[in-house]
Amino acid sequence: MAKSAFLLLLLSISILFATSSAADFGGASNFIKSRCNFTTYPDLCVQSLTNFASRIQQNPRQLVQTALMVSLSHARSARSFVWKLTKFTGLKPREYAALRDCLEEVGDTVERLSKSVEELKLVRRSKRKDFEWHISNVETWVSAAMTDGNTCSDGFAGAVLNGRIKSSIRRRIVDLTRFISNSLALINNYAQNQS
Repeated sequence: MAKSAFLLLLLSISILFATSSAADFGGASNFIKSRCNFTTYPDLCVQSLTNFASRIQQNPRQLVQTALMVSLSHARSARSFVWKLTKFTGLKPREYAALRDCLEEVGDTVERLSKSVEELKLVRRSKRKDFEWHISNVETWVSAAMTDGNTCSDGFAGAVLNGRIKSSIRRRIVDLTRFISNSLALINNYAQNQS
């Protein structure tokens, strides 16, 4: 009898824990969806952040931190992709030059996003005046990272560079700038709500 009661107690606790965890996940998912409504690409925002709901929970700073990390991951992937393209044989001189410039721009994007991730960590421990300073740095660097991506794409303008390289680069960079744009919108929203 005692064994049955103990098993029933364990089962009840397990059900309670599972229900609580599901509610926490649902709350975090709803939080992510509501914050992603402020972005230019809300579906992409939700899709890219929902996998991190347990880490984000309902913490606005953690949401921004995670969005920056997702953008940084995509920037690193884009940098690797561009680097591999520079190694292709048979590139036209103009294609190679555009790829080298793009590699530099995407490298700058990675650097700026990395700095933003580190700067945002300082926000957690800062006072009001310091908060504004740190968040302003993050906003500036993320905005510059988006500009770097656009500058990379601009290097492939014109009919001379039409082809598979151009379309591959454009597709990658457009995807990257969408992630960065969403991160910037979430940062701006976070900054406004902390004021």
